Amino acid sequence: MMPLSMAETGRMNQIRKIGGKEETRRFLESLGFVTGGFVTVVSEMNGNLIVNVKESRVAISKEMASKIMI
Repeated sequence: MMPLSMAETGRMNQIRKIGGKEETRRFLESLGFVTGGFVTVVSEMNGNLIVNVKESRVAISKEMASKIMI
């Protein structure tokens, strides 16, 4: 397992675990980041990511990305 922030661009990854406080987990879940779901990193800039999740593009900070384990 590794954080999403270390994922290779363009590669589909399965979400294994979402860490952080309950509030953070609920926020990420509302964006489509759920355990067992798939996520693909589209681009990375200064650690911040643009990802495809559930057929939507979402921008997340490197702090949020480090809470998502793949």
